[in-house]
Amino acid sequence: MNAVEIEEAISALAEAPFDLEEFPYAFLEAFGNKATTIKRLRSGASNKSDIGGVLQTSNIHIKTCAPGQVSQTLATLRNSPATKRGKAKFILATDGQTLEAEDLVSDIAPIVCEYPDFPDHFGFFLPLAGISTVMQIRESAFDIKATGRLNRLYVELLKDNPEWGSTARRHDMNHFMARLIFCFFAEDTDIFAKADLFTSTIDKMSDKDSANTHEVISELFRTMNTKSEDRTAAGIARWANVFPYVNGGLFSGSTDVPRFSKIARSYLLHIGNLDWTKINPDIFGSMIQAVADDEERGALGMHYTSVPNILKVLNPLFLDDLREKLQEAGDNPRKLLNLRSRMSKIRVFDPACGSGNFLVIAYKVSIGTQC
Repeated sequence: MNAVEIEEAISALAEAPFDLEEFPYAFLEAFGNKATTIKRLRSGASNKSDIGGVLQTSNIHIKTCAPGQVSQTLATLRNSPATKRGKAKFILATDGQTLEAEDLVSDIAPIVCEYPDFPDHFGFFLPLAGISTVMQIRESAFDIKATGRLNRLYVELLKDNPEWGSTARRHDMNHFMARLIFCFFAEDTDIFAKADLFTSTIDKMSDKDSANTHEVISELFRTMNTKSEDRTAAGIARWANVFPYVNGGLFSGSTDVPRFSKIARSYLLHIGNLDWTKINPDIFGSMIQAVADDEERGALGMHYTSVPNILKVLNPLFLDDLREKLQEAGDNPRKLLNLRSRMSKIRVFDPACGSGNFLVIAYKVSIGTQC
C-alpha cells in the first residue's frame, strides 16, 4: 500500500464505530498487513503481548482500554517486558475517545489527540508499512489527504466524462482541477468573503441528484472572471455575485465543467470540508501533477521536495552569505541598497521543476531575507 491508500484506510477506520476488540487488527490491516498475518495475531500464534494487547514483533504494541485510562495504558505498554523483548518500534493506546502513541526508537514527539483526529497523524506510523520516507510525508500529512481525495474525484469524473481524459481535453481537465484547488484554498484563507463560501454554494445551489452541479460550478467560474462593473451586463446570477473577481487568468477562457455523478458531487463536498488552512499552498502544482499524471498517482506525495530539503541546497548556495551580509549592513542605507541590488540579480533555475515548489521556496526565503 502507498501513503494515500493508507491514509484513506485509516480515515475509514476513524469514521467507523469504535470496536474495542477489533481496533488493533483493523489498525494493522490499514497499514497493509495481510489476512494471514492478522489471523495469526488473532489466534495468539504470533501475538506476544503480556498485558492483553496485540504485539506485532518488531513493529507495534497496541492496547485498547476503558474510557479515561489511555495515559495509564500507554505507560503500561511502555513498561511491558514484552514491548522490549518484542522490539516494538511503537506503542499505542486508545479508548475510542482519545488516542496516544509513542515512537520508541526516535526522539519524535508522541501523539496525543482526539480519536477522530488520529488519521491526521498517519505519517507517524508509516514505518509499519515499510515506508522509509517518513519525515517528508509526516510533514505533509494534510497535503497527502487532500491529494488523495482530489485523485478520487478526478477518477470519478473521468468515469462519466471519458472525453476529458483524452489528449485533446487533458489540458481542460487540468485547468478545471487547478480552479477547484484555488477555490478550496480561497474559501479557507479569507480570499473569499466568508469561510466555506465555494463549498456551501455548491451544496445549496446544486441538486442532490447532481444534475446541475456542472452548471453551478460553471457560473461560479464565469463570475470570478467578470469584473464587478461588468456583471449586470453579463447577467451574472444573484447567488454567484458574492464571489470576487480573480485576475491573473485562472478563470479566463472556457468555463466548461465536466458533468458530476452523485458520487462525484459527494467527493467534491467532502474535499471542500477539509481544513485547507492546514494544507501547504506550496504544493499547489504538485497536487495537480500527482492527480493528473497516471504514473504519478502510485506515489502521491513522494515527488514533492520538502522545504527542509530545499533549504539544504539554497542555504549554502547563497542564502547563508546573504544573511551574513544583511547582519553586517545593520541600518546602513548604502549597504542595504547594495545588498538589495545584488539580490535583484539572483536567478534560480530548477531543471526538473515538477511542481515548482523549489522555485516557490527560493522566492519566499529570498523575500524574507530582503525584508
